[in-house]
Amino acid sequence: MSHLFGRNWTRRELMARVGNISQLGGIRNFTLNDGNENGVRAVEVRSGTGFRFVVLPDRGMDISEADHAGRSLCWRSSTGDVAPAFFEPTGRGWLRGFFGGLLTTCGLTYVGPSGMDEGETLGQHGRITYIPARNVQADGEWQGDEYVMWVQGKVSETTSVTPKLTMARKISTRLGANSVTVEDTIENEGHTSSPFMMLYHLNFGFPLLSGDTLLLSPTKSVVTVGRQKVAQPDLYRRFQDPMPGFQELVFRHEVVPDVNGYVTAALINKGLVPFGAYVRYRWKELPHFWEWKMLAQGVYTVALEPANCWIEPRAEARQRGKLKFLEPGQIIRQHLEIGVCTSKEGVEGLEKTIPSVDVEP
Repeated sequence: MSHLFGRNWTRRELMARVGNISQLGGIRNFTLNDGNENGVRAVEVRSGTGFRFVVLPDRGMDISEADHAGRSLCWRSSTGDVAPAFFEPTGRGWLRGFFGGLLTTCGLTYVGPSGMDEGETLGQHGRITYIPARNVQADGEWQGDEYVMWVQGKVSETTSVTPKLTMARKISTRLGANSVTVEDTIENEGHTSSPFMMLYHLNFGFPLLSGDTLLLSPTKSVVTVGRQKVAQPDLYRRFQDPMPGFQELVFRHEVVPDVNGYVTAALINKGLVPFGAYVRYRWKELPHFWEWKMLAQGVYTVALEPANCWIEPRAEARQRGKLKFLEPGQIIRQHLEIGVCTSKEGVEGLEKTIPSVDVEP
């Protein structure tokens, strides 16, 4: 049943009160048409609770805008939703179209700073977010007394002489929900092995992020991206208001999954209670958990980043013997749930769900 307006409803009860499901929630397709966003396909999804997000099929099936009852969940950069034709593949050119948003996907064959690997010039964070999807479908349907909505498509990263990695992504929610599920199936459709590096860049921002925000995570120990140990929990758990000249911090958390093998991390704004957001995923699928803390003026965000790899140039991962590969025909499946908490009970539930771990000194 759909939980809306403080009670549960059957399909018959709801449809007796409206002429079209769009009166409550649903899916709307549109195309951006201004500036360097021109031509970008977009799909808006509304769950009826005030939870809304926008999927960009032309930007790797990533999620740009996301909000609840008019309050943004994510940081949005100054670039806007740049069309894929403007992709700059070398150096730090990736940043010229990094819109932030609720989800930017990094990969599929490299993640991290630019560099050279076996004679190939690699830019920052990979190509997948700049590749338009094919076979896109956006739809909703009643399944019994639940109205389910989804956007799905396939994004392929390949050249004429290299393996073809295809990511089939399905993004779904339901009427009455305050969360979205991302299901990715990545397959090597080529005939030789391919490097496989992938990171989910979840960019949370104001008003969720403020000086009153606290990070909850099942963290055992923390190191910087340079592998220096971090002994001060407040450095990665607590945040401040925007600061001029703030230098970004990148942390890798050693996390402890729950008894079911899941990791849940959340940002709770203690000054806007009840207001929080969380990500939940399977630790075996994504054994690395990163945090990007960037509190500069105008670039005010904290990104929670489940990944299958270390954030480093691909050549360094290869040299360390840590570079992952997908073999011909091999298929990898990965799942994320991203949600918002808007009640005292929901926030307290997160605090109980996320296990308390003794941080190593």
